[in-house]
Amino acid sequence: MPLYEYQCDACQHRFEVIQKFSDAPVEVCPSCGGTVKKLISSPAIQFKGTGWYITDYAKKSGANASSANKSADAAGEKSSDSKPAESTTPAPAAKSDAKS
Repeated sequence: MPLYEYQCDACQHRFEVIQKFSDAPVEVCPSCGGTVKKLISSPAIQFKGTGWYITDYAKKSGANASSANKSADAAGEKSSDSKPAESTTPAPAAKSDAKS
């Protein structure tokens, strides 16, 4: 349920009320009985449960993992279990210490 913030026009008292979308807005200040107006404020969001971090995702295993790796290879991505590419650049030639 959303949390709404109100402010009294008479005493400037600010308060918050948890209401359903279908509930009528508050019209009376709980402190002085004056009229209130609903304030526009940023929403309070709280993420609960798993799946919000990379460590929360289930690890792939078995047949599903091999098919996922094949599709990643087809897309040009490097899969986690593939071998690193071997270097094709030649090694530098060793210097000779022999004096002529």
